[in-house]
Amino acid sequence: MRKHLTLALLTSALFVTSCNDPGEHPPHENYTLFTEVDRIQLVGGTTAAEISAYDPKTKKLFVINAVKAAIDVIDMSNPFDLTYERDIQISAYGAGVNSVSVKNGMLAAAVESNPKTNPGKVVVWNTSDLSVKAIVPVGSLPDMVTFSKDGKYLVTANEGEPNEDYSVDPNGSISIINVNQGFSVTTLDFTSFNSQAAFLRSKGYRTPGPAGTSLAADTEPEYVAISHDNRKAWITLQENNAIAKVDLHTKVIENIFPLGYKDHSKPGNDLDPSDRDNGIFFGNWPVKGMYMPDAISSFEVGGVPFLITANEGDSRLRPTSDDALPPYSEGGLFNEESRVGGVVLDPVKFPNAATLQANDKLGRLKITNRMGDTDGDGDFDELYSFGARSFSIVNGNSGQLVYESGSKLEKYVIEKLPSLYDDSRSDDKGVEPESVTTGKIGSRTLAFVGIERADALVIVDVTNPNAPIFLQALQTGDAPEGVLFIPAEDSPNKKAIVVTSCEGDGTVNVFQLSGQDQY
Repeated sequence: MRKHLTLALLTSALFVTSCNDPGEHPPHENYTLFTEVDRIQLVGGTTAAEISAYDPKTKKLFVINAVKAAIDVIDMSNPFDLTYERDIQISAYGAGVNSVSVKNGMLAAAVESNPKTNPGKVVVWNTSDLSVKAIVPVGSLPDMVTFSKDGKYLVTANEGEPNEDYSVDPNGSISIINVNQGFSVTTLDFTSFNSQAAFLRSKGYRTPGPAGTSLAADTEPEYVAISHDNRKAWITLQENNAIAKVDLHTKVIENIFPLGYKDHSKPGNDLDPSDRDNGIFFGNWPVKGMYMPDAISSFEVGGVPFLITANEGDSRLRPTSDDALPPYSEGGLFNEESRVGGVVLDPVKFPNAATLQANDKLGRLKITNRMGDTDGDGDFDELYSFGARSFSIVNGNSGQLVYESGSKLEKYVIEKLPSLYDDSRSDDKGVEPESVTTGKIGSRTLAFVGIERADALVIVDVTNPNAPIFLQALQTGDAPEGVLFIPAEDSPNKKAIVVTSCEGDGTVNVFQLSGQDQY
């Protein structure tokens, strides 16, 4: 059982900015970044708070409550006094809701079916009276939905996960809903990329499913970011270790950007790989990290779109027991997880195998058993771990990596919030960056990274995407799943606000920009 977290307010070093455009943000604002001003715990506890969306018209916060299969409605007119109002039950529309988004007085929810392999739907309500405005069919297992900046489009990432015994595996897909044309929908899958599977794999694209699975079926869209000009969307393909680029006007998947691998043997990419070494010990190891980003957010610098990703990592159909045997186990269920200590290492590539496989070294580290045997002789020539324990910044036009936080993110959390580092997760995905969003404050662009396994929010200045600056770490509730930025112009009290939704304990935290406006 993970530790229960108590309230902690933490401010960091002074950060000063100003704005010359009163319409963009209150001018000449000096502040010491964010402090927590309130929190509310939703009924249900674990998994009760996942993703949030805010409506500036009604000053309501809409939060997914997975325990109730509902959307909880919270009065946020006073950010210092959050008040629960009611819920919106989802059972009439499907089995559960995975994502919510708000724009122009509309609340949209991504709703999965039962079974999850059937097509899902997007349900849209009017925020003023919660009357249903539209019900739109989309692909299987819609995992994320978001409005474009102008409100003309809704885009969903439809994960298309297989069922547990892999007897049904729908294609992953992306649905583009034209709000202004009667919520008409176009759903795109990745069939056209089937012929490119070998080439994409050579660049770092993963297809971890059983033999014979097509690329289209193996592709699992996870999260969506939309460009500021509302023309492009980027979708993380988490289990595939890639990002897809979509043209919203032509409704075409333009490209797939495989993300390659992070070399943990290189300086700056060190990690703490063991949960049984009686401490926190970072070092360089012969392991390649699969970025496998979950959340993604877009921002623009000098007319160029950039993407920031939270490199959480995720395996295909995780087993229920910790040490189940791969790749099929527990009644024939698929499992791609192994531990370094439980596989055979190639004696030439790993002459020190016995030392590496000790529990206090690499032995406990979780790796994929679907990659690494490069010569097909039954032993492992390379080791690939889940996630990169970091955030990355990518050029949205080219897919080129422009920044990778290496081990800085984990070390920053340990420095600022030492009691929150969960060493028992070292063998899995470390602090597990889960969520990320970006926002403008004055002339600066900030990124807000939710750290699931350290129960923290890390704030980073990404105004220069080549050289981000770590600004602050804040304690949240247990396991922040969603991070929402509310700019000052939309905020109920005209102060920039960040909301974290924490699935571990059902807590919603509100952090407000500190300092006094100076006119």
